[in-house]
Amino acid sequence: MKHQLSFATITLLNDHIAEVVVNKDIEVSLEMTEEFEAFLADKFNHAFGLLINKIHYYDFSFEAKLSIGSHANLKAIAIVNYNEKSELVTNSIVKLRKIDGWNLKSFSGLDLGWQQAFTWLKKELPTVSG
Repeated sequence: MKHQLSFATITLLNDHIAEVVVNKDIEVSLEMTEEFEAFLADKFNHAFGLLINKIHYYDFSFEAKLSIGSHANLKAIAIVNYNEKSELVTNSIVKLRKIDGWNLKSFSGLDLGWQQAFTWLKKELPTVSG
């Protein structure tokens, strides 16, 4: 089931995993992260994972980098990068938020990364089936 936010499309892949595709060439703001967190709180009152499918290039404001991914039930994040520029953005956020101890893994979209990411998330969330 697809849901359209002001800056992204979120597809619920199953009861525990959501795919996120952010719109092209935007800077994700603090307000956008708040919209995203409110959506997650509405959809998941249990452990869940995110598959961030970075098919478009985008960046984050500094405030958004500090607040994204703070949901208490978020247990795993799989990020699929398709180019070095997107991977650099991912790495900068991971470095900035290292203290949070995210369960995060990056995959190459050029190397069947989406399927690998989905499979990894299912392993990280053992209550998930399908």
